[in-house]
Amino acid sequence: MTSPLRLVLASTSRYRRGLLERLGIPFTVADPGVAEERRPGEAPEAMARRLAEAKSLAVAGRFRGALIIGCDQVAVGNGELLGKPGTRENAVRQLRALSGREAVFYTAVCVHNTSDGTSRVRVVPSRVTFRELDDGTIDRYLAREQPYDCAGSAKAEGLGIALIAKMECEDPNALVGLPLIALVDLLHEQGLNVL
Repeated sequence: MTSPLRLVLASTSRYRRGLLERLGIPFTVADPGVAEERRPGEAPEAMARRLAEAKSLAVAGRFRGALIIGCDQVAVGNGELLGKPGTRENAVRQLRALSGREAVFYTAVCVHNTSDGTSRVRVVPSRVTFRELDDGTIDRYLAREQPYDCAGSAKAEGLGIALIAKMECEDPNALVGLPLIALVDLLHEQGLNVL
C-alpha cells in the first residue's frame, strides 16, 4: 500500500538528502531552522530524539497531508559532545581527542504525520573506535577531506573511513546522518511502502 501523503525532509543537509534519494521516493526539502542546543543535564540520546522531532514539527505547519522526516545526530567522545567543528583548528582538536578512543554517534529520525498529528521517533547508536592518529595523519586527512560540517570531524562516507578502526551499528547509514532501515520501518507504519 502506498501512502497518499507527500514526503518532506526537514533538513538542508546534502548528506541526508543523498541518503533519502536512495529510496527512490519523491520528496520536498524544507529548512527547519531549529537551534541545535543542549538543554541542561540532557543526555545525548535524548537530545538527538528531541531535536529530530523538533525539526519535523518546525516545518509541519507549512505542509498539509505530509509525512515530515526530521533527523539529528549527537556525537559523544571522552564524555563530551562532539559538534560540527566548523574550523580546521576545532577539527584537529577533536581528532586528537578521539585518537585511539571510542565515540558514540546517536542518530535520531522522526516521522511526523501532519494529517493526524502523530510522531514516531527512533534513535540508532553507532559505536566508532578510532585508530591512533598522529598529527601528520590528521593534517593530511583534513587537507583532503575538509570535514568541517561533520560531527566529530570524521566523514565516514569519505576518506574519514581511514581514521576508523572499528564500527558497530545496526545501520551504516545512521553514521552518515539518516538511518534508512529505521526510516523505512517508520514510513511503513504510516502506510508508505518504499517498494
